[in-house]
Amino acid sequence: MCSSHADTASVVAEIVARHPAGRSSLIPVLQEIQERLGFLSAEALREIQQRTGISASEAYGVATFYTQFRFTPPGKHTIQVCNGTACHVRESHRIADELSRTLGVNVGETTADGNFSLERVACLGCCALSPVVAVDGKVFAGVTSKKLPAILGEYQGEGIPETL
Repeated sequence: MCSSHADTASVVAEIVARHPAGRSSLIPVLQEIQERLGFLSAEALREIQQRTGISASEAYGVATFYTQFRFTPPGKHTIQVCNGTACHVRESHRIADELSRTLGVNVGETTADGNFSLERVACLGCCALSPVVAVDGKVFAGVTSKKLPAILGEYQGEGIPETL
């Protein structure tokens, strides 16, 4: 991830230069910027405005329509709770609530120490295994509140509270 204004400006400049001018390139540009920088910062949106003429507020409006875009740095580890139909019916919202309480963040937020981001996703594609949770892409099946300590135990010492 880039850490300075100069880095952000050069990343945005490089990405914008590779795409045709105009609004039709905005989503691919936003996707590439997020891939390179980890999220869409206000600074990156201002750079888009300077280089494309698309206002920062318009770019932000487009990005907020899609759940794929983040506006804060992601955590070191990403915890995803599936909210697809099969998982929802099997009360995945209870899993998300428990993780939210344990980590001290709401869904869509990152812990203060930057270790964990908690996300709810539309579907992880493991419907027969519902409800499912993925941590850094590793899928856990048939998750219940009682199984969370063992799942999170794999990440013990990396910021997950021991008192789940």
